[in-house]
Amino acid sequence: MSRVQNGTTNKSQDSNHRKPVVIPVSSRLHEGRALAQDVWSIFNAANLPPDCLNLGQGYMNFAPPKWITVAAEEALNIVGPNHYSHPKGRPRLRQAIKQFYGPQFNRDLDIESNILVTSGANEGQYSVFTAFLDFGDEVIMFEPFFDQYLPSVTFNGGKPVYVPLHPPSHDIAKPTSNDWTINFEELRAAITPRTKMIIVNTPHNPVGKVFTRAELEKIAALAEEFNLLVMADEVYDCLVFDNQEHVRIATLPGMWERTVTVGSAGKSFAATGWRVGWLIAPPSIIMPTLAASTRIIFCTNSPLQEAAAAGLEQAADRQFFETQLREYQERRDVFVSTLDQLGVKYTLPEGTYFVLMDSSNIKFPDDYPFPESVLGRGRDFRACWFIAMEVGVSSIPVSEFYCQEHISLGESYVRFSFCKDLDTLKAAGERLQKLKKYLA
Repeated sequence: MSRVQNGTTNKSQDSNHRKPVVIPVSSRLHEGRALAQDVWSIFNAANLPPDCLNLGQGYMNFAPPKWITVAAEEALNIVGPNHYSHPKGRPRLRQAIKQFYGPQFNRDLDIESNILVTSGANEGQYSVFTAFLDFGDEVIMFEPFFDQYLPSVTFNGGKPVYVPLHPPSHDIAKPTSNDWTINFEELRAAITPRTKMIIVNTPHNPVGKVFTRAELEKIAALAEEFNLLVMADEVYDCLVFDNQEHVRIATLPGMWERTVTVGSAGKSFAATGWRVGWLIAPPSIIMPTLAASTRIIFCTNSPLQEAAAAGLEQAADRQFFETQLREYQERRDVFVSTLDQLGVKYTLPEGTYFVLMDSSNIKFPDDYPFPESVLGRGRDFRACWFIAMEVGVSSIPVSEFYCQEHISLGESYVRFSFCKDLDTLKAAGERLQKLKKYLA
């Protein structure tokens, strides 16, 4: 009996001294910054003061229109929409996309071969990368870039190549997003024999830039010259201010055949948690992407596809997008007026719901108790932390959206989201006035 007990005890002691099991993770997680502590975890509500107003993350604090949520409820009470949809998307939504977007593309879109419904814009983009990137293929992205691009490219074997949008000159008193410019010599120099794709995000997150027709024509010429696939991320297409023209690069001569346009119900209808997006492209792009998407998610949730369809079907009669645009322009103007009152420079966005504020004149004490998570990064990380802690308004450091070599281009800026109700924006503006005593 004692030998058995001793044996059991020895085995137990051995197990206590074993090294912990560590299974090596894929290198793609490191290459795509997926394991790094990102801005969303640093500037999370759990780390900030409990009464901090969240103008950092780009989600709304108001509900989608009632008539769209009613359509979602109705879909839940029907048998069909509670089950799998076709991987291409529910026919009703594809038909609604055809009717709504066809005239904007000057095309009679085919719901079987020109439209693919995806689980949010992100999954649509990811599936395009899966379908078209081979290991080592290069993807050009303009900085600052939407942070999801990087892991989506690297997870699929691609290599990101960065071309910066150059910030406005310091002598411009009232810069707009159009003052962030492309150096086309730099863009051409970035193209190599391995370049496969270029991402054009217009209106642009986080700058708010609406790419001009002239800029898009130059990009299109390079895409044709070097046989590049263009991913047109146009999820903010319904938020273009000041009578600016939103040009769809797919409509330029010779570009339909090489362009996939990305759309989003979440951005369009204040329903970012629904995760319903879509791609519009020729069959040569849609069908390979469908093959990839089918193996990644099979299909997108059915009831909310029905609701998104209702949104597009009724938008014109309800003047929904026209009304929404006026409401967002009011939000933008209310918020930037508080920045004018504060006396700081900012980039007036001509699209999206983001404002970049120049934080370089905000001076914080050298011995301020910053957490380790914001040290050793761009100055904007410390500026965002300081603003959140001292005045109770959260923002996002723009240098997060740059490669390491170009951080200096973005670290003067912090990003505020104005996709909030007016009361929240006014309250945030009042709090930001407390920064006056910290301005140099």
